[in-house]
Amino acid sequence: MANAQKVTITVSTKGQVILPSAIRHRRDWGAGTRLLVEETADGVLLKPAPVFAETQPNEVFASLPYKGKPKTIEEMDAGVLAEARRRHARR
Repeated sequence: MANAQKVTITVSTKGQVILPSAIRHRRDWGAGTRLLVEETADGVLLKPAPVFAETQPNEVFASLPYKGKPKTIEEMDAGVLAEARRRHARR
């Protein structure tokens, strides 16, 4: 964003700031959007918070039990492709 527009905003007595609507619209940050606040050497960075907490494979392994013969990589790829085609066809 080389041509970033500079806007001055004010911190309220409660520590709140209002982001300009143009920025919120460009970022698709509606009411209730959760943001991560990261302090950097250049200032403060706002990023959308992940919907789900970061996990490791061992934390979720076998969380959805499956009975049956394990699927091959090819079968999994075909299933993902079929679902993508089904979702795209709805549009």
